[in-house]
Amino acid sequence: MEAPDCVSMSESIVQSCCAMASGVIPQATPRWWMRRRTGGTWEDLRKMDDAADDYCKEKLRMSTRVFREIVEALSPLLQRWVTFYRLPLMPDHIIAYALYRWASGETYESSTSVFGIGRASGLIAVEDVARALLGVYRDNIVWPSGLRRVLVLRAFEAKGFPNCYGCIDCTHIYVDKSANAPSESYIDRKHRFFVVAQVVVDLDLHITDVFVGYPGSCHDIRVLQLSSLWARAEEGDGPVVVLPFEVKTHGYILGDNGYPPLEWIIVPYRGTDQCTDEERFDNKQKVARGAVVRAFRRLRAGMDFDENLLWEVDANGARRRVDLGLDHPPHPIVENYNRPRALALHEALAERMKHV
Repeated sequence: MEAPDCVSMSESIVQSCCAMASGVIPQATPRWWMRRRTGGTWEDLRKMDDAADDYCKEKLRMSTRVFREIVEALSPLLQRWVTFYRLPLMPDHIIAYALYRWASGETYESSTSVFGIGRASGLIAVEDVARALLGVYRDNIVWPSGLRRVLVLRAFEAKGFPNCYGCIDCTHIYVDKSANAPSESYIDRKHRFFVVAQVVVDLDLHITDVFVGYPGSCHDIRVLQLSSLWARAEEGDGPVVVLPFEVKTHGYILGDNGYPPLEWIIVPYRGTDQCTDEERFDNKQKVARGAVVRAFRRLRAGMDFDENLLWEVDANGARRRVDLGLDHPPHPIVENYNRPRALALHEALAERMKHV
Protein backbone atom coordinates (compact mmCIF):
# COMPACT_ATOMS: atom_id res chain seq x y z
CA MET A 1 0.00 0.00 0.00
CA GLU A 2 2.96 2.36 0.58
CA ALA A 3 4.62 1.63 -2.74
CA PRO A 4 2.90 4.39 -4.75
CA ASP A 5 4.01 6.99 -2.20
CA CYS A 6 7.60 5.74 -2.36
CA VAL A 7 7.61 5.96 -6.14
CA SER A 8 6.19 9.48 -6.02
CA MET A 9 8.81 10.55 -3.50
CA SER A 10 11.64 9.07 -5.58
CA GLU A 11 10.41 10.85 -8.69
CA SER A 12 10.22 14.11 -6.75
CA ILE A 13 13.80 13.73 -5.55
CA VAL A 14 15.02 12.97 -9.06
CA GLN A 15 13.15 15.96 -10.48
CA SER A 16 14.50 18.26 -7.76
CA CYS A 17 18.07 17.14 -8.45
CA CYS A 18 17.61 17.73 -12.18
CA ALA A 19 16.17 21.19 -11.50
CA MET A 20 19.09 22.13 -9.26
CA ALA A 21 21.63 20.87 -11.77
CA SER A 22 20.03 22.91 -14.56
CA GLY A 23 20.04 26.06 -12.43
CA VAL A 24 16.26 26.34 -12.04
CA ILE A 25 16.55 26.05 -8.26
CA PRO A 26 19.53 27.88 -6.72
CA GLN A 27 21.91 25.78 -4.67
CA ALA A 28 22.74 26.67 -1.11
CA THR A 29 26.18 28.28 -1.13
CA PRO A 30 28.62 26.92 1.46
CA ARG A 31 30.29 30.08 2.84
CA TRP A 32 31.17 29.19 6.38
CA TRP A 33 34.91 28.70 5.65
CA MET A 34 35.32 31.96 3.71
CA ARG A 35 36.54 35.23 5.21
CA ARG A 36 33.99 38.00 5.02
CA ARG A 37 35.05 41.06 3.05
CA THR A 38 34.94 44.43 4.78
CA GLY A 39 34.88 47.87 3.21
CA GLY A 40 37.78 49.72 4.81
CA THR A 41 39.62 52.21 2.62
CA TRP A 42 37.72 51.08 -0.47
CA GLU A 43 34.36 52.07 1.00
CA ASP A 44 35.76 55.51 1.83
CA LEU A 45 37.09 55.91 -1.72
CA ARG A 46 33.65 55.13 -3.15
CA LYS A 47 31.98 57.96 -1.27
CA MET A 48 31.11 60.92 -3.45
CA ASP A 49 31.29 63.98 -1.19
CA ASP A 50 33.25 67.21 -0.94
CA ALA A 51 36.29 65.46 0.51
CA ALA A 52 36.35 62.63 -2.05
CA ASP A 53 38.91 64.21 -4.38
CA ASP A 54 41.36 65.07 -1.61
CA TYR A 55 41.02 61.60 -0.13
CA CYS A 56 41.62 59.99 -3.53
CA LYS A 57 44.77 62.09 -4.04
CA GLU A 58 46.01 61.09 -0.60
CA LYS A 59 45.46 57.36 -1.10
CA LEU A 60 45.91 56.85 -4.86
CA ARG A 61 48.06 59.89 -5.81
CA MET A 62 45.54 61.02 -8.42
CA SER A 63 42.23 62.83 -8.73
CA THR A 64 38.90 61.02 -8.83
CA ARG A 65 38.51 62.07 -12.47
CA VAL A 66 41.79 60.40 -13.50
CA PHE A 67 40.93 57.33 -11.45
CA ARG A 68 37.54 56.98 -13.17
CA GLU A 69 39.18 57.34 -16.58
CA ILE A 70 41.59 54.52 -15.76
CA VAL A 71 38.74 52.36 -14.47
CA GLU A 72 36.77 52.91 -17.67
CA ALA A 73 39.78 51.98 -19.82
CA LEU A 74 40.83 48.87 -17.86
CA SER A 75 37.49 47.41 -16.77
CA PRO A 76 36.96 45.22 -19.88
CA LEU A 77 40.27 43.49 -19.11
CA LEU A 78 39.61 42.93 -15.40
CA GLN A 79 36.18 41.32 -15.28
CA ARG A 80 35.94 38.38 -12.88
CA TRP A 81 33.77 35.26 -13.30
CA VAL A 82 30.73 34.85 -11.05
CA THR A 83 31.04 31.62 -9.04
CA PHE A 84 28.87 29.70 -6.55
CA TYR A 85 30.92 31.04 -3.63
CA ARG A 86 30.68 34.82 -3.41
CA LEU A 87 30.51 37.86 -5.63
CA PRO A 88 33.84 38.58 -7.34
CA LEU A 89 35.86 41.75 -6.87
CA MET A 90 34.72 44.50 -9.21
CA PRO A 91 37.25 46.10 -11.62
CA ASP A 92 37.20 49.46 -9.82
CA HIS A 93 37.97 47.70 -6.52
CA ILE A 94 40.87 45.79 -8.11
CA ILE A 95 42.30 48.91 -9.78
CA ALA A 96 41.98 50.98 -6.61
CA TYR A 97 43.86 48.37 -4.60
CA ALA A 98 46.73 48.12 -7.11
CA LEU A 99 47.10 51.90 -7.28
CA TYR A 100 47.02 52.14 -3.50
CA ARG A 101 49.66 49.41 -3.21
CA TRP A 102 51.98 51.27 -5.58
CA ALA A 103 51.27 54.70 -4.08
CA SER A 104 51.67 53.70 -0.43
CA GLY A 105 54.41 51.09 -0.68
CA GLU A 106 52.75 49.12 2.10
CA THR A 107 53.20 45.40 2.48
CA TYR A 108 50.61 43.04 1.01
CA GLU A 109 49.51 42.06 4.50
CA SER A 110 48.63 45.59 5.59
CA SER A 111 47.38 46.92 2.24
CA THR A 112 45.02 44.02 1.54
CA SER A 113 43.64 44.29 5.05
CA VAL A 114 42.52 47.90 4.64
CA PHE A 115 40.87 46.99 1.32
CA GLY A 116 39.03 43.99 2.73
CA ILE A 117 40.59 41.42 0.40
CA GLY A 118 42.90 38.46 0.87
CA ARG A 119 46.64 38.51 0.30
CA ALA A 120 46.38 36.12 -2.65
CA SER A 121 43.73 38.34 -4.23
CA GLY A 122 46.02 41.34 -3.75
CA LEU A 123 48.95 39.62 -5.46
CA ILE A 124 46.78 38.67 -8.42
CA ALA A 125 45.22 42.15 -8.59
CA VAL A 126 48.60 43.90 -8.85
CA GLU A 127 49.75 41.59 -11.65
CA ASP A 128 46.47 41.89 -13.56
CA VAL A 129 46.31 45.69 -13.28
CA ALA A 130 49.95 46.07 -14.32
CA ARG A 131 49.33 43.87 -17.36
CA ALA A 132 46.19 45.82 -18.26
CA LEU A 133 47.94 49.18 -17.91
CA LEU A 134 50.77 48.08 -20.20
CA GLY A 135 48.25 46.88 -22.75
CA VAL A 136 45.93 49.88 -22.76
CA TYR A 137 48.45 52.70 -22.26
CA ARG A 138 51.37 51.26 -24.21
CA ASP A 139 51.51 54.25 -26.57
CA ASN A 140 51.24 56.94 -23.89
CA ILE A 141 54.99 57.10 -23.27
CA VAL A 142 56.53 57.69 -26.69
CA TRP A 143 59.31 59.82 -28.11
CA PRO A 144 57.79 62.98 -29.66
CA SER A 145 57.08 62.78 -33.37
CA GLY A 146 55.00 64.61 -35.94
CA LEU A 147 53.12 67.61 -34.60
CA ARG A 148 54.05 66.77 -31.02
CA ARG A 149 57.75 66.97 -31.89
CA VAL A 150 57.24 70.40 -33.45
CA LEU A 151 55.55 71.66 -30.29
CA VAL A 152 58.26 70.20 -28.02
CA LEU A 153 61.12 71.67 -30.07
CA ARG A 154 59.39 75.04 -30.27
CA ALA A 155 58.90 75.16 -26.49
CA PHE A 156 62.56 74.44 -25.76
CA GLU A 157 63.71 76.90 -28.41
CA ALA A 158 61.75 79.60 -26.61
CA LYS A 159 63.86 78.76 -23.55
CA GLY A 160 67.06 79.21 -25.55
CA PHE A 161 67.68 75.58 -26.55
CA PRO A 162 66.86 74.90 -30.22
CA ASN A 163 66.39 71.28 -31.30
CA CYS A 164 66.14 70.12 -27.67
CA TYR A 165 63.88 67.12 -26.99
CA GLY A 166 63.63 67.04 -23.22
CA CYS A 167 65.27 66.82 -19.80
CA ILE A 168 66.75 63.68 -18.29
CA ASP A 169 67.23 62.61 -14.69
CA CYS A 170 67.02 59.54 -12.48
CA THR A 171 64.92 58.87 -9.40
CA HIS A 172 64.61 56.10 -6.84
CA ILE A 173 61.74 53.63 -6.76
CA TYR A 174 61.64 51.81 -3.43
CA VAL A 175 60.92 48.09 -3.71
CA ASP A 176 61.11 44.85 -1.78
CA LYS A 177 64.55 43.28 -2.18
CA SER A 178 64.68 40.74 -4.94
CA ALA A 179 65.10 37.14 -3.86
CA ASN A 180 68.74 35.99 -3.69
CA ALA A 181 69.93 39.50 -4.64
CA PRO A 182 72.85 41.03 -2.70
CA SER A 183 71.58 43.66 -0.27
CA GLU A 184 74.40 46.10 -0.97
CA SER A 185 73.28 46.39 -4.58
CA TYR A 186 69.86 47.75 -3.67
CA ILE A 187 70.20 49.54 -0.34
CA ASP A 188 70.63 53.26 0.32
CA ARG A 189 71.96 55.07 3.36
CA LYS A 190 68.55 54.76 5.05
CA HIS A 191 68.65 50.99 4.56
CA ARG A 192 65.82 51.01 2.01
CA PHE A 193 65.87 48.94 -1.17
CA PHE A 194 65.35 50.72 -4.47
CA VAL A 195 65.84 50.51 -8.22
CA VAL A 196 66.81 53.37 -10.51
CA ALA A 197 64.29 54.89 -12.92
CA GLN A 198 65.67 57.00 -15.79
CA VAL A 199 63.07 59.44 -17.09
CA VAL A 200 62.95 62.01 -19.92
CA VAL A 201 60.23 64.68 -19.88
CA ASP A 202 59.31 67.70 -21.99
CA LEU A 203 58.35 71.16 -20.75
CA ASP A 204 54.70 70.08 -20.39
CA LEU A 205 55.89 67.42 -17.92
CA HIS A 206 54.94 64.63 -20.34
CA ILE A 207 57.14 61.57 -19.89
CA THR A 208 58.58 60.68 -23.28
CA ASP A 209 61.02 57.93 -22.29
CA VAL A 210 61.47 55.72 -19.24
CA PHE A 211 63.98 53.01 -18.36
CA VAL A 212 63.70 51.28 -14.99
CA GLY A 213 64.89 48.16 -13.20
CA TYR A 214 68.60 48.35 -12.39
CA PRO A 215 69.58 48.27 -8.70
CA GLY A 216 70.30 51.45 -6.79
CA SER A 217 74.07 50.90 -6.75
CA CYS A 218 74.14 51.27 -10.55
CA HIS A 219 75.38 54.74 -11.47
CA ASP A 220 73.18 57.04 -13.56
CA ILE A 221 75.68 57.00 -16.43
CA ARG A 222 75.75 53.22 -16.45
CA VAL A 223 71.95 53.10 -16.52
CA LEU A 224 71.99 55.55 -19.42
CA GLN A 225 74.43 53.44 -21.43
CA LEU A 226 72.35 50.31 -20.88
CA SER A 227 69.11 51.99 -21.97
CA SER A 228 67.56 52.04 -25.42
CA LEU A 229 67.82 55.84 -25.34
CA TRP A 230 71.61 55.54 -25.66
CA ALA A 231 71.35 53.36 -28.77
CA ARG A 232 68.82 55.67 -30.43
CA ALA A 233 70.84 58.78 -29.64
CA GLU A 234 74.03 57.27 -31.02
CA GLU A 235 72.26 56.67 -34.34
CA GLY A 236 71.73 60.43 -34.68
CA ASP A 237 68.24 60.40 -36.18
CA GLY A 238 66.14 63.55 -36.43
CA PRO A 239 66.27 66.91 -38.21
CA VAL A 240 69.58 68.78 -38.27
CA VAL A 241 69.90 72.29 -36.85
CA VAL A 242 72.97 74.47 -37.56
CA LEU A 243 74.16 76.51 -34.57
CA PRO A 244 76.89 79.19 -34.31
CA PHE A 245 80.40 78.16 -35.36
CA GLU A 246 78.76 75.87 -37.96
CA VAL A 247 78.01 73.27 -35.31
CA LYS A 248 75.32 70.78 -36.39
CA THR A 249 73.09 68.80 -34.08
CA HIS A 250 70.48 66.11 -34.63
CA GLY A 251 68.98 66.93 -31.25
CA TYR A 252 69.91 66.69 -27.59
CA ILE A 253 68.50 66.62 -24.06
CA LEU A 254 69.38 68.55 -20.91
CA GLY A 255 70.98 66.86 -17.91
CA ASP A 256 72.62 67.75 -14.62
CA ASN A 257 76.29 67.38 -13.76
CA GLY A 258 75.79 63.72 -12.90
CA TYR A 259 76.23 63.14 -16.64
CA PRO A 260 79.35 63.91 -18.69
CA PRO A 261 79.01 66.35 -21.62
CA LEU A 262 77.93 64.25 -24.59
CA GLU A 263 77.07 65.18 -28.14
CA TRP A 264 73.42 64.80 -27.21
CA ILE A 265 73.36 65.70 -23.49
CA ILE A 266 73.94 69.33 -22.49
CA VAL A 267 75.07 69.84 -18.89
CA PRO A 268 75.88 73.05 -16.95
CA TYR A 269 79.37 74.57 -16.95
CA ARG A 270 79.40 74.35 -13.12
CA GLY A 271 82.22 75.81 -11.04
CA THR A 272 82.38 78.88 -8.82
CA ASP A 273 84.60 81.11 -10.96
CA GLN A 274 82.25 81.64 -13.91
CA CYS A 275 82.13 84.43 -16.44
CA THR A 276 78.85 86.22 -17.17
CA ASP A 277 78.06 84.13 -20.26
CA GLU A 278 78.63 80.85 -18.44
CA GLU A 279 76.49 81.96 -15.51
CA ARG A 280 73.69 83.01 -17.88
CA PHE A 281 73.85 79.68 -19.66
CA ASP A 282 73.75 77.66 -16.44
CA ASN A 283 70.77 79.62 -15.14
CA LYS A 284 68.79 79.07 -18.32
CA GLN A 285 69.75 75.41 -18.42
CA LYS A 286 68.70 74.94 -14.81
CA VAL A 287 65.33 76.62 -15.39
CA ALA A 288 64.55 74.46 -18.41
CA ARG A 289 65.82 71.30 -16.71
CA GLY A 290 63.54 72.00 -13.77
CA ALA A 291 60.74 70.33 -15.75
CA VAL A 292 61.98 66.87 -14.80
CA VAL A 293 62.12 67.83 -11.10
CA ARG A 294 58.53 69.08 -11.26
CA ALA A 295 57.49 65.87 -12.99
CA PHE A 296 58.96 63.79 -10.15
CA ARG A 297 57.15 65.92 -7.60
CA ARG A 298 53.89 65.41 -9.44
CA LEU A 299 54.41 61.65 -9.47
CA ARG A 300 54.97 61.83 -5.73
CA ALA A 301 51.64 63.63 -5.29
CA GLY A 302 53.05 66.96 -4.31
CA MET A 303 55.23 65.66 -1.46
CA ASP A 304 57.99 68.21 -0.94
CA PHE A 305 61.51 66.83 -0.90
CA ASP A 306 63.57 67.80 2.13
CA GLU A 307 66.81 69.21 0.71
CA ASN A 308 68.43 68.93 4.15
CA LEU A 309 68.60 65.18 3.59
CA LEU A 310 71.30 65.78 0.99
CA TRP A 311 73.58 67.69 3.38
CA GLU A 312 75.51 66.80 6.51
CA VAL A 313 77.95 68.44 8.91
CA ASP A 314 81.46 66.99 9.03
CA ALA A 315 83.78 66.73 12.03
CA ASN A 316 85.01 70.30 11.48
CA GLY A 317 81.49 71.71 11.59
CA ALA A 318 81.41 72.41 7.85
CA ARG A 319 78.23 71.71 5.94
CA ARG A 320 78.76 69.47 2.93
CA ARG A 321 76.75 67.39 0.50
CA VAL A 322 76.20 63.77 1.48
CA ASP A 323 78.23 61.29 -0.56
CA LEU A 324 75.81 58.49 -1.40
CA GLY A 325 78.53 56.47 -3.09
CA LEU A 326 76.74 56.56 -6.45
CA ASP A 327 78.79 59.30 -8.11
CA HIS A 328 81.78 57.17 -9.06
CA PRO A 329 81.09 55.31 -12.31
CA PRO A 330 83.58 52.97 -13.99
CA HIS A 331 86.18 54.98 -15.90
CA PRO A 332 85.49 53.44 -19.35
CA ILE A 333 81.92 54.72 -19.19
CA VAL A 334 82.99 58.33 -18.63
CA GLU A 335 85.60 58.21 -21.36
CA ASN A 336 83.23 56.75 -23.92
CA TYR A 337 82.28 59.98 -25.68
CA ASN A 338 83.69 62.51 -28.15
CA ARG A 339 84.63 65.36 -25.82
CA PRO A 340 85.66 67.94 -28.48
CA ARG A 341 82.34 67.60 -30.33
CA ALA A 342 80.40 67.67 -27.09
CA LEU A 343 82.13 70.86 -25.98
CA ALA A 344 81.65 72.41 -29.43
CA LEU A 345 77.88 71.95 -29.13
CA HIS A 346 78.01 73.40 -25.63
CA GLU A 347 79.90 76.50 -26.77
CA ALA A 348 77.62 76.96 -29.78
CA LEU A 349 74.54 77.00 -27.58
CA ALA A 350 76.17 79.43 -25.17
CA GLU A 351 77.10 81.74 -28.07
CA ARG A 352 73.58 81.61 -29.46
CA MET A 353 72.14 82.37 -26.04
CA LYS A 354 73.94 85.72 -25.99
CA HIS A 355 71.49 86.92 -28.64
CA VAL A 356 68.32 85.35 -27.24
